[in-house]
Amino acid sequence: MDAQHSTSTLTRISPLSRLSRLSRLSNGTFLAALGVATFSFSFPGTVWALDGFGPWSAAGVRGVLAALIAAAALLWTRAPAPARADWPALLVVAAGCGVGFPLLTTLALQTSSTAHSAVVIGLLPMATATIAALRTRRSPSAAFWAAAGTGALAVIVFTLSQNRGRPTVADLYLFAALLICAAGYAEGGRVSAHMPGWRVIAWGVVLAAPVNLAVSAWALPHEPVHLTAKAVAGMAYIAAVSQFGSFVLWYQGMGRIGVPRASQLQLAQPLLTLVWAVLLLGEHLSPAAPATAVVVLACIVVTQRARAS
Repeated sequence: MDAQHSTSTLTRISPLSRLSRLSRLSNGTFLAALGVATFSFSFPGTVWALDGFGPWSAAGVRGVLAALIAAAALLWTRAPAPARADWPALLVVAAGCGVGFPLLTTLALQTSSTAHSAVVIGLLPMATATIAALRTRRSPSAAFWAAAGTGALAVIVFTLSQNRGRPTVADLYLFAALLICAAGYAEGGRVSAHMPGWRVIAWGVVLAAPVNLAVSAWALPHEPVHLTAKAVAGMAYIAAVSQFGSFVLWYQGMGRIGVPRASQLQLAQPLLTLVWAVLLLGEHLSPAAPATAVVVLACIVVTQRARAS
């Protein structure tokens, strides 16, 4: 009777467990996708901020404001200090997402269009998945890599076609930003598996605050500041949303569905950024956009269904 009761209990629990897992994956996918959607405004927001701030000032002030918001959230919730084992990963998040990527992409946007700069976003998912695979020693399946590679290639071809394939001086900034941000994404996603995603980025931007404060103190006296409505709106967005709020959604989603799968949702980000570039910045959008969007969305579906080997 005991064996029959145990088997019956397992039978009843198993479907509930599967339903719980599916719900967790669905919620994680939604959160990661919402994070990507809000991230897609970052480049237009940065361009707006550059209307009134110099590049170094924009990056530094952005980080300082984000750190104030994050510190307030940590204090309000009385968040515990991270475990000692998590500090190295959080330092990578601080360097990659709190300092390196914002500064390097801001410098790039001085001489590069939003469309061309979106190339780095096309490469970021593959770089993030690769670093995560090397870091965790778990390689995704062949189908995953094939779909991810196809999607990344489609995005690269599309975004480069916007500038007729001509590399710019900003490419060095973008390539460096790609590498350092991918490391921050991978480490942040790994820690988000056992720490709430909002605390991961909160500690990251707080740890980055001294560097951003030093950058601001040096840059503000040397770069003229004109507080136009566009500059203030852009700064508010990239500080409160791009630097903090979007990461809360992004890391929470990655913590639920895993770094490789979540990173592939970001394949849609360059196309979203290009849409905002047209609507908000008046940039020209190629007719190839719908075809590229179909390819990217198909690749996202495949990567979401592919199992890690």
